[in-house]
Amino acid sequence: MTDLITLADLTAAAARIAPVAVRTPLLPCDPVSEQIGSPVWIKPEMLQRGGAFKFRGAYNFLAQLTPDERARGVIAPSSGNHAQAVALAAKIFGCKAVVVMPTTVAPAKRSGAERLGARIELAGTTTQDRYERAEELVEAEGFTMVPPYDHPWIIAGQGTSGLEIAEDMSDVGTVLVPVGGGGLSAGVATAIKLRAPAARVIGVEPANAPKLSKARAAGKPVRIPSSHGLADGLLAVEVGGITFAHHEAYVDDVVQVDDRALRNAMRMLLDRMKLVTEPSGAITLAALIEGIVKPTGKTVAVLSGGNIEWDGLVPLLSETQT
Repeated sequence: MTDLITLADLTAAAARIAPVAVRTPLLPCDPVSEQIGSPVWIKPEMLQRGGAFKFRGAYNFLAQLTPDERARGVIAPSSGNHAQAVALAAKIFGCKAVVVMPTTVAPAKRSGAERLGARIELAGTTTQDRYERAEELVEAEGFTMVPPYDHPWIIAGQGTSGLEIAEDMSDVGTVLVPVGGGGLSAGVATAIKLRAPAARVIGVEPANAPKLSKARAAGKPVRIPSSHGLADGLLAVEVGGITFAHHEAYVDDVVQVDDRALRNAMRMLLDRMKLVTEPSGAITLAALIEGIVKPTGKTVAVLSGGNIEWDGLVPLLSETQT
């Protein structure tokens, strides 16, 4: 049986990242509250350093490496946000970082990692492609691997976002969190259930990448044949074994959202809240706007990131709704 992270793990991670991470606020989301007739707040992780929640886990991981491990340099397989987070954490610690990104990586995510001093390697289009190339470089050059989600230090770091929600709103009724490989959703769900056990936690994944839904139906992680869509940060084809154990223990339900709904949520956030999100970041709010989730009590939607460049944002939001 997989050991689950504890409240002590979460609070220790929070103490480690406190000097360097942004404690993102809870912002009232009046447009959605008015639409659904229930109070909604957002947790805007696009305001986190590196533009996404990933910095929490990356810094928590690097902080626990030995000096020798950091001296050898770190490597991160990533679709983009984890790469930038590891690059930033490595820069803070003064160590070398290599990131393995897909050949289809969004320009904003690649340039962000480059600006932070990371060496960029491109490998295929799938999570497996990136892992295999990263493992080759670990063997060849001695780097320390920083996994994107399936590790207790990563889960605990991402879970600090959930601790902040519970601290800022102890009577929260529903929390919605995006699901990719599962690090954020596992960590947030754990923190919420340990600090606000009456709250419901709902995972939200892309309709074209239903890996958690399939895993829950099978009772174990399963690899879906393929994944595609706008939410590039949530297109893992399989949730991690460690993250899945946390989902089974603490996530109440998982729902799916299509690309049309993502565009609508991104437009609303830009027009009404003056916040820029990438498609992955808007998925939880999309689930509320579309009525896919019927919230109970005070509701918080975690917005996971905002790493999209102007040249990508304009054509995406200009496309005709269908």
